[in-house]
Amino acid sequence: MKRSIVLLVIVLILAGAAVYQNKGKHDDALAASSDMLPKPGYTAPTLNLPDLQDKSVAIGGKRDKLLLVNFWASWCYPCEMEAPDLLSLAKDYDGKLEILGINATSVDKERQAREFVDQQKLSFPILMDRDGDAQKLYKVNSFPISLLVDSNGIVRERIEGVISKAQWKGFIDKWLDAENDSKASAST
Repeated sequence: MKRSIVLLVIVLILAGAAVYQNKGKHDDALAASSDMLPKPGYTAPTLNLPDLQDKSVAIGGKRDKLLLVNFWASWCYPCEMEAPDLLSLAKDYDGKLEILGINATSVDKERQAREFVDQQKLSFPILMDRDGDAQKLYKVNSFPISLLVDSNGIVRERIEGVISKAQWKGFIDKWLDAENDSKASAST
């Protein structure tokens, strides 16, 4: 019993020393372990999901612009409440912001999801998470959940539930400004 406790203490000390030695050696994004994904400051998980025409679309990784990833379900009343704001944001930030809606098809009905898209007149790409892989990777267990991901693939915001359009604009403008500042400083 005492030997087990001593071994456990040694392992904990060595793990602490390893963490201390590697602290600060990563750049902007921290290496993410599966139990920590996805938090602001960590790399967004990458995977491909089919859109409504079954064309594969990549999520995560480097992009040309800021990305808003929105997880939703057709039976989710808060998702229905936020859909008009997301559509409006897509129009307001056309060319500056990419929006991907991810339907939780593994816990939804695809027919109802397609009807929801038609009723809400959603014009941004809608992806179908038929096997729940994206929900698992992004640790989604309620709806809606949205993430803002910068052009380097780093999660900048994780929003659980519905927020106002003004709050959305605040987050989006903040990260668009940060990206513009980063590009400006890189070119000088």
